[in-house]
Amino acid sequence: MLASYATNPLNHILRNESWACKRLQSYEGKTVCIHIPPFVSLKMIVQSNGELSHYRDDFEADTTLSILPTLLPRLLSHEESAYDAIVISGDTAFAEDLITIGKHLKPNFEQELGKIVGDIPAHRIAQAGENIFQWHINLVNNISESLGEYWQEEQPMIAKENEIRRFSHQIEALEHDVDQLEERINQIIRQKNR
Repeated sequence: MLASYATNPLNHILRNESWACKRLQSYEGKTVCIHIPPFVSLKMIVQSNGELSHYRDDFEADTTLSILPTLLPRLLSHEESAYDAIVISGDTAFAEDLITIGKHLKPNFEQELGKIVGDIPAHRIAQAGENIFQWHINLVNNISESLGEYWQEEQPMIAKENEIRRFSHQIEALEHDVDQLEERINQIIRQKNR
């Protein structure tokens, strides 16, 4: 049931982007698992026309794309660095092609909505949706920055990068001093044994 809710809109987008279907046709019969722990693991197979359909087999997929739930808003906003955080297992060439296609697929909701309500209302609805979506992303970023600052400043649970670097230098200096002390002790012992 969930598979059809995922594959139908995805195939609709692929049909509007014929280049993506053509690119996927070379992977006919290959399977992909989209794993978003702990919510969903969706297996799909590439059809001869380049579209995707649900794959019910219990065998391991040719490639698996593991996506953390916190990464989803960044992927939806096509943030370039978010795609690098997708964990790939299996056929990397296939996975990288899927990710490349995902980077360039931008569904045109405004055009689809325009067929139902008209162009001007569709444009305004799409703008409002984009503003709400951007507000949500900014809110998540602000909250995470505020929590990070709180845990560094008010309730020190996370160390600042400068403090970690300074602590690391202090440890290196201490190791150097211990090595020198050990060498000095060995010299004194050698001199006594003569």
